[in-house]
Amino acid sequence: MNTFIRMALTAALSFSAVTGAVAADFTKGTVKKIDAKAKKVTLIHEELKDLEMPAMTMVFRVNDDTLLAKLTQGAKIEFVAERIEGKLTVTQVK
Repeated sequence: MNTFIRMALTAALSFSAVTGAVAADFTKGTVKKIDAKAKKVTLIHEELKDLEMPAMTMVFRVNDDTLLAKLTQGAKIEFVAERIEGKLTVTQVK
């Protein structure tokens, strides 16, 4: 392996280790209820593998207003949830 490629791989791995950057696993869900004022959404979701949670219906925080605006009741979505400051939070939606 040439030196340039080795340096690039080392830099990428270091960045990932420092930032915690990893590819997120999207989970399928259905929007049951939206509480825009409280910045919360109730989702019926499949297993959240990254968080070791079985499929269920639960409430998540949504800190990003633009993300919250994308959600509509009854919509089938794919989302990423993370534990932020101890609270389950939707961080990505597609």
